[in-house]
Amino acid sequence: MRIGETGHLSYCTNIHSGESWKDTFKNLQTYLLSIKDQIAKNNSFGIGLRLSWQAVSELSNKRVLDSFKAWLDSNNVYVFTINGFPYGNFHGKVIKDQVHTPDWTSVERKEYTILLFDVLCQLLPKDITGGVSTSPISYRYWFTTNSALEKAKLKSCEYLIDVVDHLISIKEQTNKSLHLDIEPEPDGVIENSDEFLEFYTNYLVEKGGIILMDKRNCTKEEATDYIKEHIQLCFDVCHFSVAYEKPTEVIQKMKEHDIKIGKVQLSAALKYHRLEEDRISDLKKILTPFHEPSYLHQTVVHTHNNDYLKFKDLNDAIKEIEQINLKEVRTHYHVPVFLATYENLQSTQDDLIETLALWNKEAFTNHLEVETYTWEVLPNQMQVALVTAIVRELNWVFKELRASEKTVNNKLTYHDNN
Repeated sequence: MRIGETGHLSYCTNIHSGESWKDTFKNLQTYLLSIKDQIAKNNSFGIGLRLSWQAVSELSNKRVLDSFKAWLDSNNVYVFTINGFPYGNFHGKVIKDQVHTPDWTSVERKEYTILLFDVLCQLLPKDITGGVSTSPISYRYWFTTNSALEKAKLKSCEYLIDVVDHLISIKEQTNKSLHLDIEPEPDGVIENSDEFLEFYTNYLVEKGGIILMDKRNCTKEEATDYIKEHIQLCFDVCHFSVAYEKPTEVIQKMKEHDIKIGKVQLSAALKYHRLEEDRISDLKKILTPFHEPSYLHQTVVHTHNNDYLKFKDLNDAIKEIEQINLKEVRTHYHVPVFLATYENLQSTQDDLIETLALWNKEAFTNHLEVETYTWEVLPNQMQVALVTAIVRELNWVFKELRASEKTVNNKLTYHDNN
């Protein structure tokens, strides 16, 4: 739905299982319309659409696409962003590091992303920009030498510039501006703001700019402008929280480097801040229910010596936690954004509140998307009926925007069902 003058808010449909277009569409009919009825019954409602390779291939058929466009119009629903990170199955199986497959060193990732943009261009309303979020190049532990990692970055840069070239052509033909939003993630080749800026500056702009100059017969300045319009940052709040980066710092760095934030994924990480009287044995019991087999839950432990110890998965940290002079634990486990605490655990909700307050002061992105995809694997006591949960999350975002509105000279305007 529209918020502010140019903003759009929704939730990401990657929380629903199903890889075919038939299953994806059924989920929209089953869940999304029920959510819209409670959030924006009489107003338009945006979709943060997730499409697998199978689903987007089937949707790209003109007959199927025209039918979906008619459904969108008849239900006063629109698409403004697509999650293009998971290529294949995202539910009901062991995914772990395979969420990065195929990565940006492969032509399959490039072709998938271009197809997503071709579909988005057909679905996107004329008056707004559209974005596709994507993986942080690859999974860093797949590359055991610096030369292998360098080769991966160069190949990824080449394919990313091919996407930029395609998006330039789309804009020339349709006047629609589309952007690819790279999403840093713990243990990705790009996992924090500094690594994002290093890849963006030294690879995309410098090396990719040369490739684009040749493709487009344009100047270096023009190539840089193209890249900055069509490749942006996907700011997943959970991911940056796990990296112990504050929203203010990330947003300021992007401004200083004149790089746009294409999408903010509103998500919270699981956190535990140790009090002096807390016993480590109790912490292990508290954290163990969150160790589950489907997703990677990369974990960072902040010690009293001010070190940051990284673990590939939560269970790896649990095994060693008694040997660590632990101050705080953060893990890449998307927990409901409306929960600040759960038993003796906390979330990084404070970073979400800070992000929303900053956005309310200055709308640094047009796309806001709630992205809690772990409903099926949360401990039983935390699980809520899906529609109820999503409505509660969106309403929590509204509440925080209203609260931060009181601290800035900015009147928030949005459409709801009140």
